[in-house]
Amino acid sequence: MLRICTAFVLALLPIAVLAGPSGKIRVIDADTWAVAGEKVRLHGIDAPEMDQTCERANTVWACGEWATRQVRARYQGRTASCRAIEKDRYGRTVATCAVDGRDVGHDLVSGGLALAYREYSSAYVAVERRAARADIGLHGSRLQTPSQYRKTKVRAPAVHPANCAIKGNISSKGTWIYHAPGQRDYGATRISTAKGERWFCSEAQARAGGWRKARR
Repeated sequence: MLRICTAFVLALLPIAVLAGPSGKIRVIDADTWAVAGEKVRLHGIDAPEMDQTCERANTVWACGEWATRQVRARYQGRTASCRAIEKDRYGRTVATCAVDGRDVGHDLVSGGLALAYREYSSAYVAVERRAARADIGLHGSRLQTPSQYRKTKVRAPAVHPANCAIKGNISSKGTWIYHAPGQRDYGATRISTAKGERWFCSEAQARAGGWRKARR
């Protein structure tokens, strides 16, 4: 009898692991929701941070706030059914969610409101490529990936502090280039934190954030 009970419990474990919240949606930001009161991080997608900006037609705009407003208009108050995958380090349930039978991750990426989060899933990479080719939503702008923006925000100061003289510049083509003192264009390079540009305290710090050194 004990063996039978143990086998029955073990058989139920995968179901428990995959169970996720279902219920009313409250949009916290574009890729983080509260579903039936439980905080959910949508799996496989990454949307701009709320304070993140992008550039379009030489104008800086608040793309992070825009993405959240768009997602809130679409989903706030509706009912989601989610399948949990894991808990992240912040205690959120990482899950795929559906609304009216449609995969939310797919719809957000195809609508240009979020990017495929390649570090964790390849599920939406092809969807993102189609949206990018059509310049849908965020793809009509120059933007850092949200993950790179978070790294830069944490590692690099927004203002020029003592001993942090390396300039992280975003070129007109959207290339991340850093300039060290003594390089040809160092003096002429201006840093705009509104565009996501930053100061770095070392070349190693700049490279870790995804920037490459100017050729001269």
